Amino acid sequence: MSKRIATVITDMFEDVEYTDPAKAFQDAGHEVVTIEKEKGKQVTGKNNQVTVTIDYGIDDVNPSDFDALFIPGGFSPDMLRADERFVTFAKHFMDEKKPVFAICHGPQLLITAKTLEGRKATGFKSIQVDMEYAGAKVVDEEVVVCQNQLVTSRQPDDIPAFNRESLNVLK
Repeated sequence: MSKRIATVITDMFEDVEYTDPAKAFQDAGHEVVTIEKEKGKQVTGKNNQVTVTIDYGIDDVNPSDFDALFIPGGFSPDMLRADERFVTFAKHFMDEKKPVFAICHGPQLLITAKTLEGRKATGFKSIQVDMEYAGAKVVDEEVVVCQNQLVTSRQPDDIPAFNRESLNVLK
């Protein structure tokens, strides 16, 4: 069954951490919806390889209209977590036990949402200590699936495993 995946993203995202999972989700028949501060804005990856046109502004969406949340890495999650609207949006998915897919720096948004306590997860090396302070049980593995809901990975090299496990959780 097709799922609707909310993707929170802004400038300086890690290009392949958006494009590869988004393509995998779409190829499996799911809808990937991009969300930023304003609809129609164009955001560019930090490697300048990808430009994404935003589908919806954060004020125009309701998290209950989506089946899952996807948080690509790069500098994007750190910038988004400074905006309480994105923090609240992400918290909804964790609180409602909906699938959440966060790669690389993606868990930063979940740290700010205070939703990692007691969760097994991973993330980019430089944020693993932050994740521990947020109460997560951090492991250094290419992909971690917690409670068949939260899927996390460390870096671009982990994308194949991240995609595989994310798609399994969507089944």
